Amino acid sequence: MKALMAVLLVLGAGVQTNPTGGGKVPAALNFTVNSIDGKPVSLSRYQGNVVLMVNVASECGYTPQYAGLEELHRKYAPKGLRILGFPANDFGAQEPGTNPEISEFCKKNYGVEFDMFSKIVVRGNGQAPLYKFLTSTETNPKFAGQVGWNFEKFLIGRNGEVIGRFLSEVEPLSNQVVRAIENALAQK
Repeated sequence: MKALMAVLLVLGAGVQTNPTGGGKVPAALNFTVNSIDGKPVSLSRYQGNVVLMVNVASECGYTPQYAGLEELHRKYAPKGLRILGFPANDFGAQEPGTNPEISEFCKKNYGVEFDMFSKIVVRGNGQAPLYKFLTSTETNPKFAGQVGWNFEKFLIGRNGEVIGRFLSEVEPLSNQVVRAIENALAQK
């Protein structure tokens, strides 16, 4: 049964490739992931923007944070903020839905318009390369460490460097997050 679950997790996970190195793309954005509708997206398209990456789930106590994330998106997207949602079923099986179900849930319940991606693994066996990068002491020493729960947030500056990390309980509209985003947006 464990082997079957492992195979299903691998098959259901969003395709993701490792950084290709070289070029001018910052390491944190040098990944390709699948959008929520299954199309490959190079994160390099977000280069020059401030990016907030969040592992999300539809059946979590923190799920109402979708509303705050969407409010941040609406207020700051014109200034260069991009919010990226990465559904993950790693904590308490709180994201059991398929990608189409997740997409419908987000739009119907929270009006989500920020970019959502295919379900991935953010911790443990099968961890997505992006999250290996974000949590590794070798590649992100200042903000390293395993993701502890749903709705952890990584803030990437315009230069592509990871400049902040916020635990699940830190609300998207908290002074801490808003101040960090505004400071990052002020950098040119």
